[in-house]
Amino acid sequence: MTCAVMSGLRIGDVTRGDAAGGVHASEILDWGHPSVEQLYAEAARETTSAREFLVAAHRAIQQRIRAVYALDDTQPVSVTLRRERGSCSQRLAVLEALARRHGIRTRVTGLILRGEFWYPRFRRLHAFIPERVLLAWPEFLIDGNWCDVSEVLVEPTEATSFEPFANAGAETLFDALSRAPIRWTEASSCDCLDFSEFVEKELGTFDSRDALFAEFGQTMSAPIRAVIDPVFRNWSASG
Repeated sequence: MTCAVMSGLRIGDVTRGDAAGGVHASEILDWGHPSVEQLYAEAARETTSAREFLVAAHRAIQQRIRAVYALDDTQPVSVTLRRERGSCSQRLAVLEALARRHGIRTRVTGLILRGEFWYPRFRRLHAFIPERVLLAWPEFLIDGNWCDVSEVLVEPTEATSFEPFANAGAETLFDALSRAPIRWTEASSCDCLDFSEFVEKELGTFDSRDALFAEFGQTMSAPIRAVIDPVFRNWSASG
């Protein structure tokens, strides 16, 4: 059990339908910042298709931004780039910002995950893991179709054989995206990493992660984040 004061979520019964998404900058996805422009130029070099660009952008983020356990899901992308470290959520936000800068429309699916998903990574800290975690899972409009981030980064023919995701050690969820498709919903058959057992609720799609977190809040309450985020944002996920 976790202390209720830790949670900053406001989860009701309402779910959203299909969101239109967009390419505009936002408070989180501040792609007009010079630091974002610099990384964009690096990722856009010698790419011809939207998918090639997103693969290159994901690789550039892996190389540039160290994986840590930061807690602020609404941190602007420019801050993440300045610090050169970020959580999976913050690194996904960077990928979204770069996509929008490239003219690729993005949106997010809101997922409420059970905290058990992170137990293997925090073996001695189970009591401090929130019961529910809000995840903003990006989608990109490619050739007129909405594709989630794992569908974009891994072609089906590339995913014939892969190791399970342990959610421990150096490989984070953001890193696993480049080697195997991921599914959060139940399917009769799935050549993928199937995490549907950890999904407690689907909230629908939102035009931006800004809209999702504005409506439902963040996993950790603001007082808790203020106390422990300065430590967690420097705690490397590679151990």
